[in-house]
Amino acid sequence: MKSPRIVGSMNQRMNQFVVILGAGESGVGAAILAKRMGFTCLVSDAGKLQPPHLEELKQFDIEWEEGHHSEERILTADIVIKSPGIPEKNSLVKKIREKGIELVSEIEWAWRFIGDSKVIAITGSNGKTTTTALTYHICKHAGLDCALVGNIGYSFARQVALDPKPWYVAEVSSFQLDDIKEFRPHVAVLTNITEDHLDRYDYQFINYIRSKFRITMNQGPSDYFIYCEDDEVTMQHINEFQLLSNPLPISMRKELLQGAFIKDQEMNIATKDEKFQMSIYDFALKGKHNQYNTMAAGLAASVIGLRKDKIREAIQSFEALEHRMETVATVRGVEFVNDSKATNVNSTWYALESMNKPVILILGGVDKGNDYSLLLDLVKEKVKAIVCMGVDNRKIQEAFQNHVPVMVNTGSAAEAVHSAFQLSNKGDVVLLSPACASFDLFKNYEDRGKQFKEAVLAL
Repeated sequence: MKSPRIVGSMNQRMNQFVVILGAGESGVGAAILAKRMGFTCLVSDAGKLQPPHLEELKQFDIEWEEGHHSEERILTADIVIKSPGIPEKNSLVKKIREKGIELVSEIEWAWRFIGDSKVIAITGSNGKTTTTALTYHICKHAGLDCALVGNIGYSFARQVALDPKPWYVAEVSSFQLDDIKEFRPHVAVLTNITEDHLDRYDYQFINYIRSKFRITMNQGPSDYFIYCEDDEVTMQHINEFQLLSNPLPISMRKELLQGAFIKDQEMNIATKDEKFQMSIYDFALKGKHNQYNTMAAGLAASVIGLRKDKIREAIQSFEALEHRMETVATVRGVEFVNDSKATNVNSTWYALESMNKPVILILGGVDKGNDYSLLLDLVKEKVKAIVCMGVDNRKIQEAFQNHVPVMVNTGSAAEAVHSAFQLSNKGDVVLLSPACASFDLFKNYEDRGKQFKEAVLAL
């Protein structure tokens, strides 16, 4: 299969003009790689550049502009690398498309310069960050020379430019997959597909589903595709795509000859070359959803030939991620859990499903076309109060006001924490699992989680 690993000679590159739209982590990483590889490049951001990113652009002598886009100049580019945050309906993106200028994502750009290195890429609506972090932890523990890149860790392009590795473990979003052309992971993992980011996909679920399956589109017979056979959406649509790689399903509902399954509290992993078992009671990550994540990570590690004793040890020693079901503190018998990374309804569903104490639930933020009815049964069963934390909470109020005894509106993390604490009793849990994006009140989900934790520790 053709792969543009080398983009022209150094002399040819010097005559090519690369524009990077967006000066966040992925944009700056893409620019550093472009500069290192000999291209003339411009970083253009409609907003204000953050000081650390600005310093890096100066350090690498990269041209930049902020507060506007120089459209006339940008439209002379040979290649445009687009930040995943910029939607397709953006007027400048439309003009770039109309001119026939090549437009790619940062992961596609990085891919073109990795030589013979290989990628394990993980996507999905829920669980991808945990699965990526666990896969990386297993690989490192087993002695693999690898880097953690993508939505978690450094941008892929930055890593390739400054510290290339034989292996990359990458978390990739649907937005990044939308603009790939040849990106080809040796191991692709699709954790699940649930309704998310529908605002970016014209509120058509099928568009989002197609985006997720793009992770497989360039794979060949020597590659592997790990997916969840228990996920209804994945299984309803899997036959619509031409899959040339080796399929490796995971399941809790049936035994599999190839793949991973859990039966009688034992995880069973079977690939062509290896079989091994491990008790789920030895998993560092608890909860049913994390059993799926652990199966996917363990299977990915097994299929690239890592030793099973090292896989077992790493699964036992893994530490949970910040902002993902992170226990912050227990204050006067009330447990506070930070699940700020739950930016969609299904993530919140998994969080609630794992709760075994009465819950005061903190919800809210930027709604992405959420269907809160999915939470209704769990809310009725487990939630004694809802604290809304957002600029516009009407949709949450309408969804739950007839089913929860108490609902309050708040406009900051500190206010939400204080309200939740007042509504709680000893033995309760205050769960921040917003089901929404964070951009109305916070910079990002990390900022939201950090402010939540600070407010809890100040009680």
